[in-house]
Amino acid sequence: MSSTIETRLQELGITLPVAAAPAANYVPFIQTGSLLLTSGQLPLADGKLVHTGLLGAELNVAQGQEAAKACAINILAQAKAALGDLEKIARIVKITVFVASTPDFTEQHLVANGASDLLVAVLGDTGRHARAAVGTAALPLNAPVEIEAIIEVR
Repeated sequence: MSSTIETRLQELGITLPVAAAPAANYVPFIQTGSLLLTSGQLPLADGKLVHTGLLGAELNVAQGQEAAKACAINILAQAKAALGDLEKIARIVKITVFVASTPDFTEQHLVANGASDLLVAVLGDTGRHARAAVGTAALPLNAPVEIEAIIEVR
């Protein structure tokens, strides 16, 4: 692999999927100036959700973190589709993590760490970002996590 990011992905055993096509009337990403914004990414792997259900009911924090990691991988896939080369990422500015959870579940921030940890592992300091982790009653397709990103590009 020619790029450092691609090498890190390989070392971590991660193969980026083909970027998911939109499921409704929106675009998967849009670039305005030096910012790339991704639409919300679901925890899909091989075209299927890695987990379904609510955190605090059907799923535990570790399963939520796995879902968040899958979302982050899909964010990187969208960035690669948009930019052609992940080395054009200057910084992950912010991610917003939506966690489908029961009303008494309060560990959305721990679920979000699955995505944050993956982005830092792959991108180093470039992957450090601002973040919001928000609990919600439900997400599309009964997904437990959905994540959108704002990425600064070179």
